[in-house]
Amino acid sequence: MPPVQLAGALADRRDVPLGDHCPIDRTLQVVGHRTSLLLLREVFYGARRFDALVKRTGMTEAVASQRLRGLVEAGLLTREPYREEGQRTRHEYVLTASGHAFLPVLVALIEWGQAHVPGARGELAISHADCGERVRLEVRCTAGHVVPEDELVVEGRRKL
Repeated sequence: MPPVQLAGALADRRDVPLGDHCPIDRTLQVVGHRTSLLLLREVFYGARRFDALVKRTGMTEAVASQRLRGLVEAGLLTREPYREEGQRTRHEYVLTASGHAFLPVLVALIEWGQAHVPGARGELAISHADCGERVRLEVRCTAGHVVPEDELVVEGRRKL
């Protein structure tokens, strides 16, 4: 299959590193740690409290704290206070609009992992609660057409 087409300014810069001008690079600067992705996964699965997130991911408290702080600073999560009777106030982690918008990325990672990195413990099934059918991602243009890889054109645009 031919590579994705580069158009405009990007075609002229094929061998020049794009660095943080590339949205992939900027995204990985925010969520590029395995532990950040695992924390987001668990928040999507319903875990909100620090102790549950540490337990469900198997990471240390120090790592979880650092990654959660980064996800809050990046705007994917927010901290909301809660207090159980007789206890001090604590915070739970809740997805923001930006965090919810990250769901397709996690679904894509699940799909790719199931297809290309088989697991010993079985597979996940993501389905539509309303009809029960499996969910899958597609690349579509704004007109609604499914766009195969060899028909993608990536264009660089400058901000004024």
